[in-house]
Amino acid sequence: MKEMKSNYCENCGEFHDAVRDYTSQVRVGETVPDFEFEVFHEEEIKTMSLSKLRGKWVVLVFYPADFTFVCPTELEELAMLYPKFQALNTEVISLSTDKVHTHKAWHDTSESIKKISYPMAADPSGKIAYAFGVLIEGGEAVLTPDEGLALRGTFIIDPSGTLRAMEINDNSMGRKAAETLRKLQAAQYVETHKGQVCPASWEPGDDTLEPGLDLVGKL
Repeated sequence: MKEMKSNYCENCGEFHDAVRDYTSQVRVGETVPDFEFEVFHEEEIKTMSLSKLRGKWVVLVFYPADFTFVCPTELEELAMLYPKFQALNTEVISLSTDKVHTHKAWHDTSESIKKISYPMAADPSGKIAYAFGVLIEGGEAVLTPDEGLALRGTFIIDPSGTLRAMEINDNSMGRKAAETLRKLQAAQYVETHKGQVCPASWEPGDDTLEPGLDLVGKL
């Protein structure tokens, strides 16, 4: 059996397993790193950055690749709910390691993707996907056709740039846009209602909880 090797990463100064290693510079409750990136948006190629989005909530939605199968079903769902995200002072940005010109070609040809009016970000170097811990990296011991693609990762960032929620799925499992919206609504509620927490499956208008010793053992 071939011995597994570890590689030294000059980016972070650590050794990584050559087989499969997902690392992340982001942590819930901490400020996310800033990145500048190109997007296809409103029939144009533009430049955006996370720092310039401060003051708004941001939902980053990583997906594997353009011209695939599960991805358009997810992105179309997001497109249908985009006005609701916008009404909550939130920008939605989809990201893959495709080039921005590939986003345009997909937008021009796919009936599902034509419905998208939010920015579609390009991360061809994989540096943003790497920072958020969703980049699929290869290694000497294992070759994978998914190398260089992103896992299905969803990240909710508050107006101060702090990561409030994250979800990472295997690429065979699609996400539910309505659940992302619900998580955003919960994050916004507890942000403006200090001392309150949202129980399982909470929806706007439902009762919340106020943690305290009087609730211990009664739930």
